[in-house]
Amino acid sequence: MALHQQSQSRSPEFAAAIVTLLAAIVTTVVAAFGAGAGGGTSVSDAASGWYAADATPLAPATTAFSIWSVIYVGLFGYAILQLLSSRRGEPRQRAVRPWAIASMVLNALWLWVAQAGWIGASLIVIVTLLAVLCVLFRKLRGSGPRDTWETVLVDGTFGLYLGWVAVAVVANTASWLGSLGAGDWGWPVAVAASVILLVVAAVGVALAVVGGGRLAPGAAMAWGLSWIAVGRLDGADANTAVAVAAGVAAAVIVIGTAVARMRHRRVAA
Repeated sequence: MALHQQSQSRSPEFAAAIVTLLAAIVTTVVAAFGAGAGGGTSVSDAASGWYAADATPLAPATTAFSIWSVIYVGLFGYAILQLLSSRRGEPRQRAVRPWAIASMVLNALWLWVAQAGWIGASLIVIVTLLAVLCVLFRKLRGSGPRDTWETVLVDGTFGLYLGWVAVAVVANTASWLGSLGAGDWGWPVAVAASVILLVVAAVGVALAVVGGGRLAPGAAMAWGLSWIAVGRLDGADANTAVAVAAGVAAAVIVIGTAVARMRHRRVAA
């Protein structure tokens, strides 16, 4: 009788863990389709090319998007880890799981909306995704990881996810403004882009402070910003001023993360 009751008490957690695994599978399949696999339209070719690497002054070079491979592998690792009987009932996993599922659903939704060419809707989705990842980040900050596996697969994965999406929001916003004809509004491109990049740098430093200097968010943001810089050094959309501003923003985030990490260690000691 006691064993039966214990089994019943665990079944909702098991179901939630299975849903999390399914969400990871679905978002990965949709991502493959969004990359052009299986006859799907590549996101870079959708929406009249507004998501392409040379579409706007704030679009990262193509190589930047390889970070998604790391994120998707991490999401699978996380989904398997939280499914283990020794993990699925832990308070930390229960707190994170709903937000992790929401983030993966929103990621798949963004890919679908982007392929449909709805740039404004894609911006709404990715801003919502960023908000969800911020909440998830705070949940993770509420308690420390149990071991190295959890540090890498949970904190590391969602840290990279958060940092990259923070940069992707900027790129998506630029795509939306470009599709509305912002290039004809008379704004100095270098000035407008530099102001936006300054805000991104401030967000990166804020995440470093709130996160106690956790490396993954800052690393992902610095990665994305560095590839924005690379993308503006050559090609039809070259702009040296924007490239310098993106490089400076990346450096500020790296330094801010290092300082926040050292400060956190001193306080913890």
